[in-house]
Amino acid sequence: MLLVAATTENPSFSVVAPLLSRSLILQLRPLGADDIATVVQRAIDDPRGLGGRVTVDPEAVELLVRLAAGDARRALTALEVASEAGDQVGVETIEQSLDKAAVRYDRDGDQHYDVISAFIKSVRGSDVDAALHYLARMLVAGEDPRFIARRLMILASEDIGMADPTALPTAVAAAQTVQLIGLPEAQLTLAHATVHLATAPKSNAVTTALGAAMADIKAGKAGLVPPHLRDGHYSGAQALGNAVGYRYSHDHPDGVVPQQYPPDELVGVDYYQPTGRGGEREIGGRLERLRAIIRRRR
Repeated sequence: MLLVAATTENPSFSVVAPLLSRSLILQLRPLGADDIATVVQRAIDDPRGLGGRVTVDPEAVELLVRLAAGDARRALTALEVASEAGDQVGVETIEQSLDKAAVRYDRDGDQHYDVISAFIKSVRGSDVDAALHYLARMLVAGEDPRFIARRLMILASEDIGMADPTALPTAVAAAQTVQLIGLPEAQLTLAHATVHLATAPKSNAVTTALGAAMADIKAGKAGLVPPHLRDGHYSGAQALGNAVGYRYSHDHPDGVVPQQYPPDELVGVDYYQPTGRGGEREIGGRLERLRAIIRRRR
């Protein structure tokens, strides 16, 4: 048996794996501008279409082609609506027949993932103009603003971190504003957060630091908590050596004391490696001094 099927969805998301593995996938790409123009002109001239009963200005055809965004059906639908207004179709008639330009975006398909991916990568890459383009594209298409806000919060920690500590509060505030006021006003808040994050200095030092720490845990480098850091509030804790010898940081003039904090296996390991960008430039110098004090032998 031979099965031929077509879908507007990405089959990787919408087709079950057993069927997908037995299928030959052919991707049909959007039509080019010349292709759309040919389809439109044929519909104008062919008896099966308008049969020449309507005159369409060349500028109107160009507008139809542009607004179709590779979708011949959209161009033909717009042409049909415009032709009902009279036998002379101009740019203004086409504009009135469409509420807005076509946006090739499907909230449940691969365009959903492609556009949000391009948005995040543009913010990460500090291209604020591209980021705003993809943001607008999602908003015009009706994307859930809460989804956009969540991705901005993730990016603030993953790709900016301590290079600009205000990035995360901005992203969180944007998410809260989306919840409080909703669309359309929250569009400006999302744009505000997008511009802030796109123009902020970038660092993935927090991301790599946590990744390295988790890799050590998975490799079995957990170790015992040093006795002086253990819980000592219960009866008999000190008899076990718990909390004995703990040095309270605030009793020291600098608020930092020489003391072992990690397990024995991890003494001297530096997970967090700040970059020299943005706020991490200052943090790097301070961190060097902190580590020198903390690791100084008593």
